[in-house]
Amino acid sequence: MDVVVDDIADSGGAARIVARTLDLHGSIDIVVHSATVLGYGTVESMPAEVFNTVVDTAIHGTLHLAQAVLPVLRRQRRGVFIAVNSLLGSITVPQMGAYSTAKWGQRAVLRTLQQETRDERRVHVCIVSPGSVNTPVYDQAANYTGRGTATDPVLSPDRVAAAIVRLADRPRRHVSVPVGPANPLIISAFRCLPSLYDRLVGPLFRLAALTRKTVSPNPGNVFKPVAAGERAFGRWPVKR
Repeated sequence: MDVVVDDIADSGGAARIVARTLDLHGSIDIVVHSATVLGYGTVESMPAEVFNTVVDTAIHGTLHLAQAVLPVLRRQRRGVFIAVNSLLGSITVPQMGAYSTAKWGQRAVLRTLQQETRDERRVHVCIVSPGSVNTPVYDQAANYTGRGTATDPVLSPDRVAAAIVRLADRPRRHVSVPVGPANPLIISAFRCLPSLYDRLVGPLFRLAALTRKTVSPNPGNVFKPVAAGERAFGRWPVKR
């Protein structure tokens, strides 16, 4: 296995990753893009530079990688670009405004790319949209809520990986593939019952996502990696 380390938020970094991959293997068949960072806090309380970086990582990271790799797939006349979006790319939740903004914007880029690659029958842009996944992202997130995070993820990373593999084998255009049984219901409530949704989402977020433990404001891994917390699974029991 070859590993190339670079910064996807930098357009030059994305280009270097693609160039190095071509040097090593000669072609690119499948790209899976999942780079993201998370921040908790109200829109008013989160420092602008933290909010902006959360948004930039998702939107500009997707843009840079797509601009670097899609021309290669077009030259090859084949290939699959799979991006991991989120349930929060279709809804909003109090104190997760930065992440929702990031994922809504990323989804707009991806849907546009799906439309713009219609002329290449064997070049596919696919979207995977999981709900809460058992990874360390919650513990590594920026936090300006004053409280610890306690989101109990409902999905194993293995389930998201399996959805990605299925898309690699059988790409699906023009849709976002949900991962999580409750996602369609939540999205329907957000769209069709906005008054009820808004009344419930705040209390449910505080109950499910925040602890009573006091936490000092911190940027988490938004600006730089926190190597000590990096692993495949989060701190919750693994559900397969």
